[in-house]
Amino acid sequence: MSKIRTTSQLQEFLDHEFAWRLKEIHDIRSAARRADIASQKTFMRAGVALLYAHWEGFVKAGAEGYVNYLSCTGLRYSELKSCFVALGLRVHLHKAGSSGKSEAGITAIEFIMNNLNTPADLPLRNAIDTESNLSSAVFRNIVGWIGIDSGRYATRFTLLDESLLKRRNRIAHGQHLELDSAAFSQLVDQVLEMLRWFKTDLENAMATKAFMKPTTPTAA
Repeated sequence: MSKIRTTSQLQEFLDHEFAWRLKEIHDIRSAARRADIASQKTFMRAGVALLYAHWEGFVKAGAEGYVNYLSCTGLRYSELKSCFVALGLRVHLHKAGSSGKSEAGITAIEFIMNNLNTPADLPLRNAIDTESNLSSAVFRNIVGWIGIDSGRYATRFTLLDESLLKRRNRIAHGQHLELDSAAFSQLVDQVLEMLRWFKTDLENAMATKAFMKPTTPTAA
């Protein structure tokens, strides 16, 4: 991924990532609608797998694009919300937590203390891990790293885990899946809505600078 240095570049990136996925989803739904009864089942099975692929793909790409942009702003760790500080220092924090050695813990704390006023160096590779299994729990973890509120997605967590992920896994493992056209169409509509939610959340976060650490009012 090329460096994303401006809000315009981030917007273009999000628009592109969303547009081609939207077209493919619409194409597979249209193909399923036009197909005869026997072929329709095949298209719907393929459609479920494609829906999941674009849900996981857009969440990962969108979140990584957002992190990429923040890493290019030149903002210091001390100016960012805690989630981004934790993201930037994740390697050090992981070493401290997993080794159990005092040296690792001291190194992590010294890094934090000495680098809060340096430009944030956020990881551009593998910053966002979907674990190839984007369940509601994994999604909550991802949005936690980038400061996005998962509240409005909560009503869709059962859909994510059961209607989308579980079905996709059955298809990926070659198991039979019965899905009628009404259920498939509803699944498409709900996943598209979540994709739009996520795109809008990233755009709003960029526009309002929601990544900035809240300022503490000075005493009068």
